[in-house]
Amino acid sequence: MLNLPNFLALLRIALAPFMFWLLVDRDNTIFANIHVSWLDYGAALIFVIASVTDFFDGYIARSWNQITKLGGILDPLADKMLMLAGFLGLVYIHRASAWAVFIILTREFFITGLRIQAASEGKSVSASLAGKIKTVLQMIAIGFLLMNWPYANELLWAAVIITLYSGWEYTKGFFN
Repeated sequence: MLNLPNFLALLRIALAPFMFWLLVDRDNTIFANIHVSWLDYGAALIFVIASVTDFFDGYIARSWNQITKLGGILDPLADKMLMLAGFLGLVYIHRASAWAVFIILTREFFITGLRIQAASEGKSVSASLAGKIKTVLQMIAIGFLLMNWPYANELLWAAVIITLYSGWEYTKGFFN
């Protein structure tokens, strides 16, 4: 069922490769006359738009009672694609620590696997407060890194810490 929340998740899925393209294909002749800072601004703008859709698709789905199985698949997929595009693009342009990104992405894949297993066992695994804080902190860190602002790396490592903590929470909850 294609409703507004699912459309917003699909929009996020479509925006992620464009943001990634602006980060990793800077030598493309299409960008020959564009200063690299404008590519950063473009990637940041795409990221902000996509991040806002993340908030609104969840809010609208809950408020308008439009929660669907398709949305349950699309929303986390869109989130992972957006974060993957941002983090990998930032590692590629040497703005993010490869170790920090490795830790974050490893946690994401591990917890996704746990969530799939939980769903197959009929368990409900909704996002915890720490998981929501993790997502927001990762988004803020990506935004700061895209704009090359001060304290961007400190925010990234703070995101690593909360990412590990929320992963521990999910893991503990799964096995209890």
